[in-house]
Amino acid sequence: MKYPLLENDADSLQAASGRPVNEINLDTISNLSEDDLRIRAETLRAQAQVAREAGYPQLAANLTRAAELTAVPNDELLKMYDLLRPGRASYETLIALAERLETIYTAPETGHFIREAAAAYKARNLLRREV
Repeated sequence: MKYPLLENDADSLQAASGRPVNEINLDTISNLSEDDLRIRAETLRAQAQVAREAGYPQLAANLTRAAELTAVPNDELLKMYDLLRPGRASYETLIALAERLETIYTAPETGHFIREAAAAYKARNLLRREV
């Protein structure tokens, strides 16, 4: 795929609902669902590949993790986000979160990222303090 994807590969892009992206416009707005407005993991992976090939490995890693997280329900994502705030979780809780992401949601890159965060929080004394 070639960047920008919407200009170069619009025919192959779909929303999370499966609706072709080129069918999402102001004329169809009254018939769109939430999933019509969500991005597919495949699109994020394609964007990650473009970023990787262009020499932007950090952006590629972010897009890869975003692709993995499309499988996680929004309410769980919000809970995970809250746990990642400094002082909100113990080291063990963060490691359990990483394992959950890896096993239940098949998100190894995100799990690895959470493990790195847990180690950094531990080193910087940013974990939840037990009273």
